[in-house]
Amino acid sequence: MIRLIIAAIYTFFSVILLFPYHIYLWAISKKDKYRGWCKSRKFIGSFFKGLIHIAGTDIEVRGAENLKKVPQEKGILFIGNHRSFFDIIIMQTVVDRPTGFIAKSDFKKVPLFRHWVTDLGAIFLDRKNVRAGLETMNQGAEYMKMGLSLGLYPEGTRNHGKELLPFKKGGYRMAKNSGCPIILVAATGMDDILENNKPPALRKRHVVVEFSEPFYPSEMSKDECNKEYDEIPDRIQKMLDTHK
Repeated sequence: MIRLIIAAIYTFFSVILLFPYHIYLWAISKKDKYRGWCKSRKFIGSFFKGLIHIAGTDIEVRGAENLKKVPQEKGILFIGNHRSFFDIIIMQTVVDRPTGFIAKSDFKKVPLFRHWVTDLGAIFLDRKNVRAGLETMNQGAEYMKMGLSLGLYPEGTRNHGKELLPFKKGGYRMAKNSGCPIILVAATGMDDILENNKPPALRKRHVVVEFSEPFYPSEMSKDECNKEYDEIPDRIQKMLDTHK
């Protein structure tokens, strides 16, 4: 409980007191989005590292060498399982390039939070509006062409079960349309940090984040892409099974 209280205080004062820096990042992004994303990654990533330190989280990264197979200036579409709010926090500290994510449109209503995640390159998806959803995917592809990587969680919600939920494939097209690769992400232990604890508390936990080798949908035929897409949940599940 003490860790949770310290983390809440740390987060509250950081978000409020450092808000002027968001104005600075916003001004940079207006002129040069990629430069703004890079500065945001370093700044907000430092805040996330502090939060992880408070939580006492030990992170084991597997497959980090696969990230280096993609040029630094090229975007990556990360597709992974979704267990916790800490998925995004930890991804920001273990990925070596600016990385946004696809967020629910509801997050736009959260005061201050929406500004910081926008600085990172997050884009908001309205699942109830098909046309708006297509525009979001097009925006994501354009951002990836500019060098931003994006995290996509096709389960659509945090899943604490042993089996993956059905994957929604609509976001996969961002990789093909941008000419960028897909890297699969398998994460375990994230929800043990906070969500699985009753009463709510931050606990010291060991988590594993694993990255697959990259593959390029833009270099595949339509049938090859569909086959690869169909296999994504099974591939992630096999990676998760090795974490036990």
